[in-house]
Amino acid sequence: MKIKKKPFNSICLNTDLSFITAWSNDESFDNIFSRQVQAHGKIGDTLIVLSTSGNSKNIINAIKCAKANSMNVISMTGNDGGIIKTLSDNNFNVESKITARIQEFHILAGHLICDLVENSLER
Repeated sequence: MKIKKKPFNSICLNTDLSFITAWSNDESFDNIFSRQVQAHGKIGDTLIVLSTSGNSKNIINAIKCAKANSMNVISMTGNDGGIIKTLSDNNFNVESKITARIQEFHILAGHLICDLVENSLER
């Protein structure tokens, strides 16, 4: 049974469909996440990204924006990790070309990271 815990500030960059539709239509899908990092990211924040290829341009641009704003970057990638692996402070790479296996690991790792963060906030 989960106990109600104190909330902490976080945002998911791929859930605002109005922004995603408008920005990608009027500007560029390549900067869809970096624009949001620019708006919401603060020094010391952590950006967590997932990419099965490790070479998703919109995620690479978000990482570059995060690093320019002194943010930490944790990435979960697949294949050989691509460019994203080299740009990240911490990387969890699944050395597989099978998208389903990569995504399964990302789901498990995401749950573990959430548990670690929650446990560290309780202390």
